[in-house]
Amino acid sequence: MLLKPLDKLSDANESAGLLLIGHGTRDQRGTEEFFRLAELVRQRMAPRPVAEALLEFQTPTISDAWQCLVDQGVDHVRVAPLLLFAAGHAKQDIPEAVAAAASQTPGITWDQCGPISRQADLIRWVAHRIEQCGIPAGRNGQDRPVSGTNDVGNEDSPNSDTAVIMVGRGSHDPCAQADMRVLTEVVARRFPDVTFDTAFYAMAQPRLPEVIDRVVSMRRPRRIIVQPHLLFMGRLYEAIQNQIDQANVRHRDVTFVVGDYLGPVQAVADALADRVGLGRRVAAS
Repeated sequence: MLLKPLDKLSDANESAGLLLIGHGTRDQRGTEEFFRLAELVRQRMAPRPVAEALLEFQTPTISDAWQCLVDQGVDHVRVAPLLLFAAGHAKQDIPEAVAAAASQTPGITWDQCGPISRQADLIRWVAHRIEQCGIPAGRNGQDRPVSGTNDVGNEDSPNSDTAVIMVGRGSHDPCAQADMRVLTEVVARRFPDVTFDTAFYAMAQPRLPEVIDRVVSMRRPRRIIVQPHLLFMGRLYEAIQNQIDQANVRHRDVTFVVGDYLGPVQAVADALADRVGLGRRVAAS
């Protein structure tokens, strides 16, 4: 079950632990990156017990991780889905699996926080990934009024020869779709001189190839930066790269740049920890 509201667990409540749940992937690179991020979260949460699990394809399972926390003496578990937005996995699959594990250990309570979504550390890191593609953010990275998001051809576009397309995994859940679009708008405010649009790889509209073609037709940019909003390396990131290769054939006068995925980095660990509401911030090195 999902208990509301979620309270921050006090430092004195040392018997509470964190259950970090990733989606899981058949790609070994993505699996390794999940465990690297889990280690960063463990360091951030110390001395609280942290156990990681994967919902699909790989081990440890949610039941395995739950038992690991119980064996460490926790009496309460905060469940943290390592997901970018709330859709079917966060709303149904994970709670059902956790409830099944909890039924085997009466007396251990649990609650579940939301996905990372638009947590401040994540917003800053997404902006950094875009900056790495060669676009400077506004002064001090401050939000500015923005136009040109999500409505190709029907806006007062900034005077720029560069366009950015934020591309999400996609979901049938309308709330997850809306969250991706809002994320694009929030990030775009850090780049007031560049147009931004949202696309999806699957399960939602508009799809990435369609958005690329419309942006080229309506705005005639010299460069398009495609920023995949993905946590880890895997087949989906490579599939997006393949779609960009195909777009490059259709639009040879446009330079395409594919931004890096989020990755197992401290900024993502901080975003998750702050969303969870317990743990200490690791000082930047």
